[in-house]
Amino acid sequence: MSALCDSFGRKVEYLRLSVTDRCDFRCVYCMEEDPCFLTREQVLSFEELALIGKAFTELGVKKIRLTGGEPLVRTDCTDLVAQLGQLPGLQELSMTTNGSRLAKLAPALRAAGLKRLNISLDTLNSERFEQITRNGKLERVIAGIDAAKQAGFERIKLNAVILKGRNDDEVLDLVDFCRSRQLDIAFIEEMPIGLMDERETARHLSSDQVRTIIEHRYPLTLSDKRTGGPARYYQMSDSPVHIGFISPHSHNFCHECNRVRVTVEGRLLLCLGNEHSVDLKAILRSHPGDTEALKAAILAAMPLKPKSHEFDTGAVQILRFMNATGG
Repeated sequence: MSALCDSFGRKVEYLRLSVTDRCDFRCVYCMEEDPCFLTREQVLSFEELALIGKAFTELGVKKIRLTGGEPLVRTDCTDLVAQLGQLPGLQELSMTTNGSRLAKLAPALRAAGLKRLNISLDTLNSERFEQITRNGKLERVIAGIDAAKQAGFERIKLNAVILKGRNDDEVLDLVDFCRSRQLDIAFIEEMPIGLMDERETARHLSSDQVRTIIEHRYPLTLSDKRTGGPARYYQMSDSPVHIGFISPHSHNFCHECNRVRVTVEGRLLLCLGNEHSVDLKAILRSHPGDTEALKAAILAAMPLKPKSHEFDTGAVQILRFMNATGG
């Protein structure tokens, strides 16, 4: 049973742990075209990240997802996976990745103990892929997805951010791609995180609108599938593939939030949509190797977790970018 409980009775059992703020893509909804990355001294070492994982699991966290930026741009990320994978009480270790390096690293990650993958894929059009990512190559991601399938991960899910006028004409293509490869997919409403010239309210597309597009071809029924995250899943009658919707705007899920994030700078973020945070790096570096001091700081932070975020598609409240936040 989790020892982490906020002021509203929600148990925190899920940690999203950022490995790096760096990425080999520059996706338009995630960061600036010319971002300023953290210095080596500013980011947590693998040993510090592993100690944070240990503290959280001892407090009852059952699921850790490694995020970025792009976690696989950090050298020897498999070493961190191996350290975390051995933590007692941890039931699931997963990663969110853009897939660009999976063709090479998928077998080693699986062998190190990584169980599940979320792979970002917003388009199947090569030219459009380069526009959205600003420099990515679609064929590398497809090769990475196929390598992950071959490596035998317990679950692989694609994440797609759908933007009106950008890629909403590909919703059904993405569903068919997943049907052909037996992959789950989650469609995500754009998060209003970071101040970017690229973002326009007019490009927002709700989960209900995406679902309507899908149901023109594939009628959906609500599934009882739960993964511990915010997605609501649906099924098709003729396929085992699950289709999820993550809807921070249109269907607020704050009342059942079981998650916190730790950035690679060591900031414990109690909510994606608020600036409430605690500096765990200061604890780590003033009390090296002291898990108890770290656990005390985490416990003391729980009352800071707000009741809900206040996302508004017409206004940006959070100026940190998603690559600095952790997905």
